[in-house]
Amino acid sequence: MPLISVVIPTLNAAAALPFCLAALRLAERVRMPLEILIADGGSSDGTVALAKQSGVRTVTAEKGRGRQVRAGGQAARGDWLLFLHADTVLAGDWPGAIAGFIADPTNRQRAAHARLAFDDDRPAHRLIAAAANLRSRLLGLPYGDQTLLIHRDYYRSLGEYPALPLMEDVALVRRIGRRNLTLLPGVTAITSAGRYRRDGAVRRVLRNLACLGAYFLGFPPERIARFYR
Repeated sequence: MPLISVVIPTLNAAAALPFCLAALRLAERVRMPLEILIADGGSSDGTVALAKQSGVRTVTAEKGRGRQVRAGGQAARGDWLLFLHADTVLAGDWPGAIAGFIADPTNRQRAAHARLAFDDDRPAHRLIAAAANLRSRLLGLPYGDQTLLIHRDYYRSLGEYPALPLMEDVALVRRIGRRNLTLLPGVTAITSAGRYRRDGAVRRVLRNLACLGAYFLGFPPERIARFYR
């Protein structure tokens, strides 16, 4: 099996990162060749030290998820890239699903993502996840939290992740196109619901929809990012 590079952008992620990395250890048990690469945006909470203690490669990038995943993708050594958020844990037989996807030569010009779930089982969070999964299936617009598996050559032919302060995930999957996106069977990306608990689920959803609408209307990503924050 070819080498798979897992690219994880981090910014003060010391609390969440150990759980993300622990789930990736499943690859060792099935002897899947995996490179884990942290693209850090200037953490001050020990994230980089934690990553190094875990034997994970680290690169430093300018703060901003788009810039960080772009830098991580450029530093990756693998034939396949798996972009994963630091507050997300892969669940299910993700090594088997990834191996199956990679084994099909036609998927070198396609990409795959996981089903979304939250680490908080409140009804509002289940509804948000269900809506996100429906959006992914019907519109081909998975969230960055849902991870993205893509061949390095195809990724580079698309221009890589743009160095945007926000909406870098939407920009890339729009280039890929709905027909070239598929779901990794049996794989769930369990991500933190912390931002929904902090801001309120309804308020956060409305803010996300406003940002997405503004992006499609052509508003500058820098302006959208200021509103988002």
